[in-house]
Amino acid sequence: MQAGDWTTDMAIRAAWMSFVGGATQGEIAARLGISTARVHRLIAHAQKTGLVRFQIAGRPSDCLEIEAALVDAHGLSSCLIAPDIGGGDDASAIRSIAEVAGPHLASLLANPALVQLGVGMGRTLKAAVEMMPRIQRPDLSIVSISGSLTRKLSANPFDVVQQLAERTGGEGYYLPVPYLAESVAERDTFLGQRSVQALLERARASDLFVIGIGSVEDDGHLISRDLILREEQRDLIATGAVCDLMGRFIGRDGRLVPAKLGDKAVGLPFEAVRGARIVALAGGLGKLEATRAALRAGLITDLIVDESLGRALAVAEGARQARSA
Repeated sequence: MQAGDWTTDMAIRAAWMSFVGGATQGEIAARLGISTARVHRLIAHAQKTGLVRFQIAGRPSDCLEIEAALVDAHGLSSCLIAPDIGGGDDASAIRSIAEVAGPHLASLLANPALVQLGVGMGRTLKAAVEMMPRIQRPDLSIVSISGSLTRKLSANPFDVVQQLAERTGGEGYYLPVPYLAESVAERDTFLGQRSVQALLERARASDLFVIGIGSVEDDGHLISRDLILREEQRDLIATGAVCDLMGRFIGRDGRLVPAKLGDKAVGLPFEAVRGARIVALAGGLGKLEATRAALRAGLITDLIVDESLGRALAVAEGARQARSA
């Protein structure tokens, strides 16, 4: 056994003794014949590498109230609010969402009636999949609903098809084209390929869709992953776009904006899946306008956001209703 394997094996054994068996570090040290300091390092290793995960049953009542408000305001089937964990930044918000969304996605995908999942991409969605417990669904198909590549034809790090296939034992199907083409002519070339047409038809027939909600601001994945140019970003903002929804761009009213970039998307348009069950994830206050727009588009059936964003959405909706009263 190699040193790394031995450390992992010992870390797992120490974790079981500690968190399941309730043994003290001194007792574990005596049983394993190692020092207490070594036991401490092994348990820390188990936690750091994800060998030990904690799941907290329930959520604060404030979160439940926000969920009810958003379900009522937007006619959602469900809403999950991830509690504030005190970081005050997007990274903390995404980490909290992942803890809630990971097990939730696993429970959805464990349903044997669900045989195909259509997936988008995004930083929050990627984090959620990383926290998703492994399940055995070798019969499950996972299909990308948008181009899986960047404009440079490199892999998009926020594409989660492979991760989901590993977590479920299912079969993943990439869409081997860019998220956004360089031109409308290039988009038409991609869409004219039989293999692309077949994958899009397969994606359209998914039983469930899980997507991210993107913004057009600097902290969105479009800019951070060089999926669009700065001049294209300026054009989007000038047309009133606040949200990237499956590669299409919408304004605050939830309607498509006349941005040239919207004609270069390679993937399913969201109108193609309207009426299906669509779970959307978004994290951080920077996604407020984008999430409001996505909800107004009337596409999303299930929403998962962090507490700060959820509260801001509820407050904004309350203010809107007060103005229209």
